[in-house]
Amino acid sequence: MDFAFTDEQRLLKDSIERLLADRYAFEARQRFMKEPEGWSRALWRSYAELGLLGLPFEEKHGGVSGGPVETMIVMEAFGRALALEPFFATVVLGGGLLRLGANETMRAVLIPKIAAGDLLLAFAHAERQSRYDLADVATTARRDGAGYVLDGTKSLVIHGDCADKLIVSARLAGARRDRGGIALFVVDADATGVSHRGYATVDGLRAAEITLSDVRVEAGRVLGEPGKAFPLLAQVVDAAIAALAAEAVGAMAAMHEITVEYLKTRKQFGVPIGNFQVLQHRAADMLIALEQARSMALFAIMMAEEPDPTERRKAMAATKVQIGRSARLVGQQAIQLHGGIGMTMEYKVGHYFKRVTAIDMLLGDADHQLAELARLGGLISAA
Repeated sequence: MDFAFTDEQRLLKDSIERLLADRYAFEARQRFMKEPEGWSRALWRSYAELGLLGLPFEEKHGGVSGGPVETMIVMEAFGRALALEPFFATVVLGGGLLRLGANETMRAVLIPKIAAGDLLLAFAHAERQSRYDLADVATTARRDGAGYVLDGTKSLVIHGDCADKLIVSARLAGARRDRGGIALFVVDADATGVSHRGYATVDGLRAAEITLSDVRVEAGRVLGEPGKAFPLLAQVVDAAIAALAAEAVGAMAAMHEITVEYLKTRKQFGVPIGNFQVLQHRAADMLIALEQARSMALFAIMMAEEPDPTERRKAMAATKVQIGRSARLVGQQAIQLHGGIGMTMEYKVGHYFKRVTAIDMLLGDADHQLAELARLGGLISAA
């Protein structure tokens, strides 16, 4: 199978890597974290100018009609740079739900604004009791005339404190964990009855707790058929896992490179510590884990648009298992081989480890995904 990039994909890769190399040094990232929203609006405009924010959308909506491979290229570059901007929340999660679930009128209105950098989205789905169960939705939606009224609380809404619009999951019918009866609503972040509590996450990004109290939503703001949103939800989450896998590979590759360079320059007993064979072996173990993660990330990208939801789910579960395991090994070795400096806030390797740890936890950690994969019969059927 040919894994070589096309000319357009190579140009995209070169462009995003050049931009981030010029503008996203570790010290610059520390400054961006102190900005009011916790990330750089100036860089967000640069992303829009490069076409990154319109990457997966159709050209008629201001996009470039890119696919999972293009998303992988961008996410891997963001992983290397430890980018803080809400690309994942707005383009991958929120944009994916709009692209696949919104009617043509809504897409024509909202997607060009995303591509231009003028609209930020956040996916308000997780709840305190739900853990990793996508179907566990306690937030309610009830009919009220021609529209709906939403009530409930959403937790850990990635970049929910700066979003202009929220895509909210709510239950129209059924028991709390039923896959049927779930609907998705596009809600203005400043709508009456919506309140936010924003906070920084362990990896330097931002999230929010969102409370909805008697929030009124027009019927035209529903994505897909009311009460039958779970397949759409699952499809977009699977594509998001593939994107996260690419980001994790970028972060792990950076950790490995930083660590190897440190082994070459740090001296003990008058020689670089990289001369000691036991440390070489540990660096080799990091490389093996990284390449295993890279292979599974490529597999996830290939399966991101698989029409069979069961096969797609198996692929994403297996990918998340490997990403979580590799991230732990690479991160732990990077910290340990750096010694005390690896734990300091002033040095970047610890920040990479925090980010890959957060990626492991997001949308189901390795242990959860392994149990899910076993429930589905494994990646390769025993038969």
